[in-house]
Amino acid sequence: MLALDCPAQSYDWGSADAIPGFQGRQPDGAPVAEVWIGTHPLGTAQYVDADGVRRDLTEVAGELTFMLKVLAADRPLSIQAHPNAPRARAGYAAEEERGVPMGAPERVFKDPYPKPEMVYALSTFDTLVGFRPTAEILRVLAPLEHPVTAALALQLRERPGFGGIVRLLEGLLVAPPSPTAVGEVVAQCRVALAEGIDIKRAYATAVEIADHHPGDVGVVISLLLNRLTLQPGEAAYLDAGIIHAHLSGLCLEVMVSSDNVLRAGLTSKHVDPEGLVLCLEEGMSRLARVTPQLFGTSTDVFSPSREFALSVTQSSQPDGAGATLPHQGKRLLVCTGGEVTVLNREGERLHLRRGEAAYADEGDGELRVTGTGEVAQAYMPSGAAGRLDDLL
Repeated sequence: MLALDCPAQSYDWGSADAIPGFQGRQPDGAPVAEVWIGTHPLGTAQYVDADGVRRDLTEVAGELTFMLKVLAADRPLSIQAHPNAPRARAGYAAEEERGVPMGAPERVFKDPYPKPEMVYALSTFDTLVGFRPTAEILRVLAPLEHPVTAALALQLRERPGFGGIVRLLEGLLVAPPSPTAVGEVVAQCRVALAEGIDIKRAYATAVEIADHHPGDVGVVISLLLNRLTLQPGEAAYLDAGIIHAHLSGLCLEVMVSSDNVLRAGLTSKHVDPEGLVLCLEEGMSRLARVTPQLFGTSTDVFSPSREFALSVTQSSQPDGAGATLPHQGKRLLVCTGGEVTVLNREGERLHLRRGEAAYADEGDGELRVTGTGEVAQAYMPSGAAGRLDDLL
C-alpha cells in the first residue's frame, strides 16, 4: 500500500474552500476544482519510496485504465459530452496528424480513449444530465413569451423525438441567439418564477446559470436538459455521448483514465459544437441514477459499466475486526470521512484521514478497514479490460 500525493487542478469554476476543507487544510483563496488520483499523464499521483524519493505512481502501478477525482464546483461547468471509443480514437489521430500541440487551447482529444464516468455525491450535488423528453421541453417553452423559445417550440413540434432535440441544440450552437435575446429569455423565466411557475426546475436553473454566464447560449440550452440533484451517498452514471453540465457541489468522479471533453457553452475554454453534436449517441438519460449493491454489511458497490466500479465502505469502532473491502487487484482509495486504518493481508497498516488517498495492488490482497470513517475505492471489475488499449 502506498500513500499518495495527488495533483490539483485550479479551473475557474472550482471552489476556494470545498477541497481544502475536505483535505483538512487552510484555503489560500484560489479556486481548487479537482484533485486527480491516478496515472493520467496530465496529472499523475506520486508516492515517496523507502529512500524518501518522490516517484510517479506509474512506476509501480503502470498505466491504470481508471482514475478517481475529487471535484468541487462553485459555479456551473461547461455543457459537454465525452466521446466513445471510435470517436476518441479518430479524433486523437486527426489532431496528432495535424500537429496540434497537447497544451494548445484548441486541442480537444488529449488521448485516444473514451470517457464514461460516474459521479458520487459528497455533498448535495446538482447537475444537468441528458435531454428532457419532447413533451416536457414543449411544456417548459410554452410559458416563455419570446421569439427564441417560440421558434424552438415550432421546430420541435415539426420534428419531435431525440433527433429533433439534437437538431435544436445544433441550431442554437450554429446560430446562437444574441446576448440580449438570452437576457430576455431569462427575464421571462424570472416572471414565471415570480408567478409560482417552474416546470421541473427549468426556470430556476436558467436564472441560476445566467447569474454566472449572462448572455451565454448555454442558458437557453439548459431549458432542454434534465436537472438532477444527488444527496450525499447517491451516484449517477454518465455514459459516453450523454450531454451534461455539473452545476454545484462536492463529489467523487470515477472514470476511464481520459481527459477528452467536447464543450459547447458556459465556458471560457475552447468549444467544439460540431464535435459535441456528433458525440450525442444516447438520449433521454432518465436512468442516470445508479443503485448500489450491498457487499458484506458495510459496503455499497456502484458498478454501472465494465470499465470501472466504486465501493464505499463505512467503518466504526465496535467492529474490531474491521470491514472487508471488495476486490483484490489494483485499487485507488480515498478517505471520505473520519479517520481509518487500512490493513493488507501482510498485516501492514496505512492510516488515512479525510481527504487522503492511497494505492493498493494484487500484492496487498484483501484489505480491511478499521476506525470510524468512510473509504471510497475505485477499481476495475473482474473480467474487464486490463489495459487502456483494450478499450480502443
